[in-house]
Amino acid sequence: MTAGSGAEVVDLGKARSARAKSPDSPTRPGADRSADSTPDRPHTGPADPAGPTGPVDDEPDDDAPRRVPVDSPDLPRSGVVYEKRRPILPPWLATKTEFALTARHFGARTAYTAAYHSIRTPWYGLRLAVTAPRGGIRFAGATRRWVWDTEAEPLRAAAVRDEDVSQYLTLSRQRDRRVRGRTLVMLLACVTGPVLALALYVMAPDWLTVLALAAVAALGFYGQEKDHPIIGPAVLRTEVEKLTGTIVLRALDNIGNPKICAAIKKGGDMNGMRFVSEIVRDGPGYRADLDLPYGVTPEDIMESRKELASGLRRKVGCVWPSADPGEHEGRLILWVGDRPMNETTKPAWPLLKSGTVDLFKPAVFGNDQRMGEVSVTLMFAAVVVGSIPRMGKTFLMRLLLLIAALDPRTELYAFDFKGTGDFKTLEPVCHRYRAGEEDEDIEYLVATLRELKEELRRRAKVIKSLPTSRCPESKVTPELANDKSLRLHPIVAGFDECQVPFEHEKYGKEIEAICTDLTKRGPALGMVVMFGTQRPDAKSLPPGISNNAVLRFCLKVMGHQANDMVLGSGMNKAGYQATMFSRSDRGICWMAGEGDDPRIVSSAFVDAVAAGQVVARARVMREKYGNITGHATGQAPAADTTPVFDLLKDVLSVVAADEKKVWNEKIAARLADLRPAVYGTWKGETVTANLKPHGITAVDVWGTTDAGKGTTRRGTVRADLLKAITERDEK
Repeated sequence: MTAGSGAEVVDLGKARSARAKSPDSPTRPGADRSADSTPDRPHTGPADPAGPTGPVDDEPDDDAPRRVPVDSPDLPRSGVVYEKRRPILPPWLATKTEFALTARHFGARTAYTAAYHSIRTPWYGLRLAVTAPRGGIRFAGATRRWVWDTEAEPLRAAAVRDEDVSQYLTLSRQRDRRVRGRTLVMLLACVTGPVLALALYVMAPDWLTVLALAAVAALGFYGQEKDHPIIGPAVLRTEVEKLTGTIVLRALDNIGNPKICAAIKKGGDMNGMRFVSEIVRDGPGYRADLDLPYGVTPEDIMESRKELASGLRRKVGCVWPSADPGEHEGRLILWVGDRPMNETTKPAWPLLKSGTVDLFKPAVFGNDQRMGEVSVTLMFAAVVVGSIPRMGKTFLMRLLLLIAALDPRTELYAFDFKGTGDFKTLEPVCHRYRAGEEDEDIEYLVATLRELKEELRRRAKVIKSLPTSRCPESKVTPELANDKSLRLHPIVAGFDECQVPFEHEKYGKEIEAICTDLTKRGPALGMVVMFGTQRPDAKSLPPGISNNAVLRFCLKVMGHQANDMVLGSGMNKAGYQATMFSRSDRGICWMAGEGDDPRIVSSAFVDAVAAGQVVARARVMREKYGNITGHATGQAPAADTTPVFDLLKDVLSVVAADEKKVWNEKIAARLADLRPAVYGTWKGETVTANLKPHGITAVDVWGTTDAGKGTTRRGTVRADLLKAITERDEK
């Protein structure tokens, strides 16, 4: 800018000072403090009169809002919340089971390799002898090239082409030195070799034979074709692609979750998605731990397990995403096995040959995807097992009963309503046992359940009578179970194909009522009931039982209704889907109730022969403890002393012929007079509930109370009684 341009030269420093002293300055009390008027102090949070930055003005106005930063720079950095230490011992040395599994795998592979090559040794020798001449020719050619230093020939030729005299002379002198030295070595070998062979022939002919065979073998190996080796591998290994972060992100991107896709495109960390540790080997597979984007949970990944497996280029049986119960809800543990779970060799059940069980403590019954041991605590729980046929449901129930049998205090009940005798091996230790679905089998069951019902009442009275110091939580404890005088030992009852008794025309309602009561009140009183069915629906598995079962095992099912009936409402939507199992996944199930979240478990395989050996060991333990009772000693249930009555005929007998409709409360009072032992405690609601299974529905009936007041109450139509009796008698 020139002086004569007419423009004014402004001193910026003086201009700023003048503006700061201006009446319109924002530092004046009452001045506008909007974001536009104070560009040097951006708004970072809501006004806080007690903010740490204090007032802005020398003379603050009480009515003016003060703006303070939300994130105070004075806050200290958070320290280390936790540390994850790597194990001192490698995983295969951490537990006895892992060591045994690794040693067994190594030993089996070594033994197989040795046997494979041993039987082929003569064939190997013949092939080596055939290829030895070719190897000798190759060795002679290689020796000649080494002696005459032919490997440097291209360099010398290049020096000649370039007319580089100095380079050529250097290479030529180097070759001459090499040829002289190597020729001398060859002459010495030609002289000492025959002499040594002659000496060995005279002094140690056996060693000469060994060396000759070794030379032939070496020449044979040297003469073999590279693409067709004489000694091939005994075990053909298919290399599984190493799991990397790139592969994991590729697979997660392909499941179609919009938040995951956006996080991967933006680099991950901006949306909270990141790997929290390096990918490591974990058992027979890889483990990757990562935080998912904000708002995404592991259940979202589990719902897309097939798509995830496709992105990882693995079989579905190899891919097992799960939550980390020790971390936040966005932490994903992705375990990818080398082989599908149903193809992986499982370790033997630890209790197969030795050991006892305390039902109050966890007992091993299966393995997870990593072939680690999985335990279950049967005490204080009712159990439900469901699946389609031929998936291992009965084997699993028998395994749980075997666990119970190995506690010598346990009183065992086993009922097989399929009628094939799958629980027959348990007979020697059962207090009650039955296999079949005939009427006499159902009557045996009813008598047994009535015994259990009375035992439930007795135990409740015993628990109630104990002092608080001995029974503080009003439930059976290990100490109480060990006291034989109280008879509070564990009772475990298993009912396979429970839909058969529940649907029985005559006793079905009574069986359901007693079993529901045992499911609800039994666990606290030391009574464990197990129900297995291949048709999980409301009829086969009544809601009173399915809703109160603690331990749930769901093998393969065909639909989400059956899945939720066994595992619990909403489990299918949450990603715990037993429909994903294939027909070859026998014995693999979702287990819920042991821990915070359901988990995949493969139950130990114990066939009938092995189960018989376990029962024999359990029988010996029980004989020492003095707990061989009931069916194991040939004793049947006690005779039923319940009065025999016909409800429909009894109700009809208390309703006069001229009474078309009668209040149910009047019927209850008349029944109590008729049979006090049976109907003494009945009320109007009891009559309504007990007539409903016979097809008689209560209706509104007008009547008069004892005080003479007319009103409408629930009652029964006499014609409905006659119709129900007629239809029943016809059947």
